[in-house]
Amino acid sequence: MNKTAESVWDNCLSFIKDNIQEQAYKTWFEPIKSVELTDNALYIQVPSKFFYEWLEEHYVKLLKVALTKELGKNAKLLYKIKMENTYGNKLPFTEQLPSAHRSPVKTQEIDVPVQQKNPELRNPFIIPGIRNLKIESQLNANYSFDNFLEGDSNRLARSAGMAVANKPGGTSFNPLLIFGGVGLGKTHLAHAIGVEIKDKYPDKTVLYISAEIFTQQYIDSVKKNTRNDFIHFYQLIDVLIIDDVQFLSGKTGTQDVFFHIFNYLHQNGKQVILTSDKAPVDMQDIEQRLLSRFKWGLSAELHQPDYETRISILKNILYRDGVEIPEEIIEYVARNIKSNVRELEGAIISLIAQSSFNKKEVTLELAKQVVEKFVKNVK
Repeated sequence: MNKTAESVWDNCLSFIKDNIQEQAYKTWFEPIKSVELTDNALYIQVPSKFFYEWLEEHYVKLLKVALTKELGKNAKLLYKIKMENTYGNKLPFTEQLPSAHRSPVKTQEIDVPVQQKNPELRNPFIIPGIRNLKIESQLNANYSFDNFLEGDSNRLARSAGMAVANKPGGTSFNPLLIFGGVGLGKTHLAHAIGVEIKDKYPDKTVLYISAEIFTQQYIDSVKKNTRNDFIHFYQLIDVLIIDDVQFLSGKTGTQDVFFHIFNYLHQNGKQVILTSDKAPVDMQDIEQRLLSRFKWGLSAELHQPDYETRISILKNILYRDGVEIPEEIIEYVARNIKSNVRELEGAIISLIAQSSFNKKEVTLELAKQVVEKFVKNVK
C-alpha cells in the first residue's frame, strides 16, 4: 500500500496519543494537518510560529520517534506555518521551517514577496496609523505599597506581591493570583506590584490591563485580521497584569489566545499577575487548561479588613489629607463599616467633605448621617 501524507501522519498521531496526556494531545496535535509527503520528508501545517516553536521545544523527541517508525531513520519533518496575511493580499501564505531533529536546511521560504509583510508590529494601545511600539504600562502611580496598609486580612497577598516585585518571574509565585470580594484592594495591590517593579527595574516592560479591554482588543484583532500581531505584542511583555480575569468566563476565543500568551510568557520566565473576584475553584466557564495554569503559582485571598486594619486605613487617609478628627469618630466609622476598604474610604472622605463644604464641625451625629448612607444597621 502506497503511503500518503495523511496515512503517515495518522499513524504518527496514534503513537503520539498513546504517549502524552489527552489535553496536551488535543491542544498541540489535533490542530495539525498533514500537507505533503516527498521521499522521506513529511510536511505538516501548524497554526502559528509560536505553535511550531512550542512543538520543537517540548515534543521534538516524540515527533522524531513517531516519524522514524513510519519512514525510517532518514525521515525528515518540515513545517508549513499558516500565517494571517494582514497586509493587503487576502490570500493566506505559509512560512516553511525545518524540524530541529533533521539536517540543517535553509530555514525560511516565504511564498509571498517580503515587502507585503508589515515591518511594524501593531500596538493595540495606540491610535491606528501612529507608528509607535513604546509600551506604556497603564499603571496608576497613586496605587503603591506605601498606601496599601498591611493587616491580617491581606498579609499573605501583600507579602507575595512584594516578593514578586523584588524578583519578577524569579519566584514560585508565577502566576500570582490575587482574589477576593469587591473593594478589598485587588486592583490597588496589582498596580502596586507593577509600580514597584517599574521603580526597581526600569528596563522591564510592565503592562496592566483589565480582562474586559484585553477581550475587546482580541475581538478587534479578529475583525481586522491582525490576530498574530495581537499575540506577538503580548509576547513582548515582561510583567503582564490582568485585572478581573473572571471576565474571560465563557469567552472561548479570548481564553484560547490568552492560553497561548500565558504559556509563552511563563516558559520564558516572564511574570503574570492576575486578579479575580473568586478563587480558581469557583470560576465558571473557564477552560480547565487555563484554570490549571492559574494554580501553578500562588492564589492569595484578600479578606475583609479587621477592626485594627480599618482604624489604620482611616488614620492613613486623614494623615494624607492633613485632616484631624476625634478618635471616637474614627472608631465609630471603623466599627460600622466592615465590608470593604472602598466603602471605608468613601465614608471618611464624605465626612471630611460634609464638614468642609458646610463648615460643620465633625461630630458623632454628622458621622452617623454619613455612615447611614453606606450601611443599613448603624450601631
